[in-house]
Parts: sequence; structure tokens; C-alpha cells
Amino acid sequence: MSDGTMNNGPNMPDRETIIRELQLEGHVEGGYFSRTFQADHRPQIDTEAGERYTLTSIYYLLTEDSPIGHWHRNRSDIIHYWHLGAPVHYYMIHPDGRLETAVLGPDLAAGQRLQLVVRGGIWKASHLPEGDYGLISEAVSPGFDYADMTLGERDELLQSFPRHAEVIRAYTRH
Repeated sequence: MSDGTMNNGPNMPDRETIIRELQLEGHVEGGYFSRTFQADHRPQIDTEAGERYTLTSIYYLLTEDSPIGHWHRNRSDIIHYWHLGAPVHYYMIHPDGRLETAVLGPDLAAGQRLQLVVRGGIWKASHLPEGDYGLISEAVSPGFDYADMTLGERDELLQSFPRHAEVIRAYTRH
């Protein structure tokens, strides 16, 4: 499609089917998720925050009724992979204060990407600006643990990155 979105056609599942079949549940950042893999067949690795799996992976779904993945920062590196639905927009604030944006989606000619790497220590938020849903996967290394994730607090982010006030306000809960 010329606008880079995908409508649910006859071969596209609806969001209720995706939530049910992928066994997704609400995520603290917003949207829905399900862990699909953890490298429990390998020895865990030591990190500054404790032992972690070498790799974990999830499905992550933003929907029309839960369109925002609120600001958060992970210690681990994360690779995001676009799968289905509408494009998902990402906003990243690097430790030096630089704001980067990216769109995961199918329209490569329009600059959309099929995958996005976000290194540990970078603040990120995601948004589904239009469409019924956007489905991605994330591979996390070292493996995800909630102890390694910080949810963004609006006042703290505004104090640290005042020049990005508009995007911070848009994607924080409070």
C-alpha cells in the first residue's frame, strides 16, 4: 500500500486472534506480550545486576486501544523485528541527549525497517499512530529481567532531556 500501512485482509489475523493464539497478556510498558524463548539450555551469564539467560525473546503487540509502549530503558541490547499489521513508531533518547526516530513496518521504500537495534542504556518509547494493531518480536541479550528495566518518570526525563519535552510528555503516563 502506498501509505505504508497494512489493512487486515482475508489472510491477516485480527487482534483478538493474535492475542488469543500467541497467549499475550498486558505489559507494564503498555501493549501486550508473551515470552517465546529463554536460553535455559545454556549456562546463565553473570551481569552487574545478577545472572541472566544469554538470550530471551518475546512477541509484543500494540493495539488501537493500547497504542503506546511508554518510555523505558533496558540494560540489555534489544533487536526488534516487525511482523504484522500497521507500522510501529519508535523514539529513542541516547545518553548524550540525541533523539532518534525509526518506523518498523513493511514499506522499505518509505524508509521503514524490518528490524531495529536498540542498545542497552537508551531510553525508548513506541507508538501505533494508526491501525488496529502492530505486531513485533524482540530478542534481548543478555536475557530480559524486570530488574534490568526502568520505566520513565515524566519529571525525571524532562529534567534530563528538556529539549524533548513534547515527545516525553506524549509517551509517559505521569
